[in-house]
Amino acid sequence: MDLKILKRSRASIKAKLTIFRTFLDTLLPSKDLNHLQSQELVIRHDKLQDLYKDFDTIQNNIENITEIPDEEYEERASFESSYFGVMAAAQNLLGRHAAAAGTASAGNDCGSVAGASGESPILQDVWQRRDLEYLMVDVLNALVQHHDVTCVVVLCDVIYLSVFDGQLFRMTYAVPIVMIVVADYEDLLSPNFDTLESLREARKDGCNVYVILLANGFQTARLLKFGDRHRVLDTRAKYIILHDYRLFHSDLHYLWKRIINVIFLRYHRKITGVSRSKAWFDISTVPYPYPIKSVLVSRRVEIWKNGKFHYNRTLFKDKTSNLNGEILNVVYIEHVPSVVVTRTNQLNKVGGLEIEILNTLAEKMNFKPKLYQPVNAELHKWGQKQANGSFSGLLGEMVNGQADIALGNLQYNPYHLELTDLSIPYTSQCFTFVTPEALTDNSWKTLILPFKLHMWIAVLLVLLITGVIFFGLARYYMNLQDYKKNYLPNKNNKSMLEGPDAKPAGLYLFGEIINSILYTYGMLLVVSLPKLPTGWSIRLLTGWYWLYCVLLVVSYRASMTAILANPAPRVTIDTLKELVESKIACGGWGEETKRFFEESSDDIQTIGKKFEVINDPFEAANAVARGVYAYYDNKDFLKYVRVKRRNMNFNILDHGNNTFNDFESALYIEQKRNLHIMSDCVVNTPISIGFHKNSPLKPLADAYIRQIVEVGLVEKWLNDAMHPIRSHETQVEEIKALMKLQKLYGAFIALAIGYFLSCMSLIGELFHWHLVVKREPSFDKYYVDIYYMNKNKKL
Repeated sequence: MDLKILKRSRASIKAKLTIFRTFLDTLLPSKDLNHLQSQELVIRHDKLQDLYKDFDTIQNNIENITEIPDEEYEERASFESSYFGVMAAAQNLLGRHAAAAGTASAGNDCGSVAGASGESPILQDVWQRRDLEYLMVDVLNALVQHHDVTCVVVLCDVIYLSVFDGQLFRMTYAVPIVMIVVADYEDLLSPNFDTLESLREARKDGCNVYVILLANGFQTARLLKFGDRHRVLDTRAKYIILHDYRLFHSDLHYLWKRIINVIFLRYHRKITGVSRSKAWFDISTVPYPYPIKSVLVSRRVEIWKNGKFHYNRTLFKDKTSNLNGEILNVVYIEHVPSVVVTRTNQLNKVGGLEIEILNTLAEKMNFKPKLYQPVNAELHKWGQKQANGSFSGLLGEMVNGQADIALGNLQYNPYHLELTDLSIPYTSQCFTFVTPEALTDNSWKTLILPFKLHMWIAVLLVLLITGVIFFGLARYYMNLQDYKKNYLPNKNNKSMLEGPDAKPAGLYLFGEIINSILYTYGMLLVVSLPKLPTGWSIRLLTGWYWLYCVLLVVSYRASMTAILANPAPRVTIDTLKELVESKIACGGWGEETKRFFEESSDDIQTIGKKFEVINDPFEAANAVARGVYAYYDNKDFLKYVRVKRRNMNFNILDHGNNTFNDFESALYIEQKRNLHIMSDCVVNTPISIGFHKNSPLKPLADAYIRQIVEVGLVEKWLNDAMHPIRSHETQVEEIKALMKLQKLYGAFIALAIGYFLSCMSLIGELFHWHLVVKREPSFDKYYVDIYYMNKNKKL
């Protein structure tokens, strides 16, 4: 049939149900019905009984035609909740009218209507003798005595409202109680505003006991589904629920792996014809930690009879402290150092920090972990939301309820908390970028690296100033000697001269400004003077200048030794500001990481604009090595990627992934461009172990993890996981520190500059000889000595 026609027919049926509900709302405020109203209600009720069959037929056809019938299943559930709620309210109204009438026929009608609902016979006996009320008194008192009850949330309908009268509150211990009365026809998969806000406030106030007494089992089931899906109900609280087989449907089995502190109250009526028989309650619970097979069979906890408990057992026993060796599914993805997979001879050995934590939890809580990886783990990793609304990867296993525990360096953030439960953080990791080191080599600057710029400026100024002072003092003494020679003739003066035209001893070293600078520079290089100059002022200055030169040279040599002994410095991007200002692209795993950068502060938003999603960290490392990319992850994992890239045969943590072989040759060619991990942390993120949503294991696991952190085991296991990587990095650094020819580039550069300047000086002298000296009239190539002698006399 045509889908539009079917939906139009369904809409007609829903309209009939709405008309009946409107009619019923006009009768509910009345304390009693007259004969005409009761007859009309019976006729309408009988007509409405066939309405569900028509709806079921049409809805089955719609679900068969629809390719993705999830919305149609919700439509069915919504109609059934409304239908059965309205029918239960009508039957209750007819039952009250029959009881008030007190006639036999009315009693038979009430019995027939009550029998149709399946709940009213229970109500009749409990209501008359208050058995359920007395049971609730005993249960609540037991809870208050043996457990820390903050407050109690009671959800009931008008059928069970009479259970909670004043006598119950007088007989129980003083404890805050939140009463929520829901209408018989209210769809609790989408509760009204008052109900929803009451549940939220109760959750916010920390209420840890829920009493749910609803005649309609569908309403209870839909309430639990809604509370679990949107975390409106505290699934780790204690629940008291009326026994109803509709709660044990296979579609609800997942709830009883989350709500385990629950007891079901099942009423057994007194046996007709047996005078000593009395009504009693069977109190049962879910069989956790034992797995639920195709059929859920509740396990008896206690029997309540004759106003007391039969076995006096604990109603809410801790079910997580000892899981009795049950197998728990543990999904994992490899991510160093949390999970490390070692592959030897086609066998995988799983280790790492989180594996050690898991083994400790398994020992303490007595369960056996069954490790497995999600489908296409290398591709999907943590997983992302697909077009059809499902999730892939590790998160997909958790959302679908396939796994109990998840390992894989899960960050403690709102995105993961919405989909799963996370343990308390066991550590905090620095998330940053690995950036390329520049290929620019500054080994040619080795000679000037020992001193900073301001130091070299100071040395140069001291050299020039000292050279000028030496020149000034030398000229002074030379002029003084000339004065004594010319105006104070004395034999002693002549003895001070080495010849008729000679200058005083040693003063010729500094007699010219160029020579003065050169000899001052020579002393700076620890080159001794050929002759000690005369004049005590010059001698004293020479002595103290020698001390300055010794200290300066010692400092220079020490700094130079350190530079040559350590790895050559490299130009890197080391801060967020430098990364923002650079032109390289940034990337990391997953759309969620990109969204984090786009929604962060201004500087990080700039990174988000050029952020690219890349799922293969080793492909990203290859792009980083080419100098065009920066990859985002935690520092420990980035160290592993860096070591893995340097040595593709790194056996201890070898991936064995064939896709890496495609890049092997390229990686070795680009080995010179190393990967640098920034010292700036973008964010320090807490890391946790994942549990499925509303997992009952989390509270006890948190307590054990807190103890593990406090005694220092996490730090120890982290060091164990990172030891092979750190050892390999240390070996690489030691190799880097060896003396190489590259580190002496500065000496060759200085020598080359010297050769160049010498050649230029030689060329200049040749030009001067041929273009200046030879063209002078007084020049005679046969008497060159006479030419220079005459020229010196002129000077």
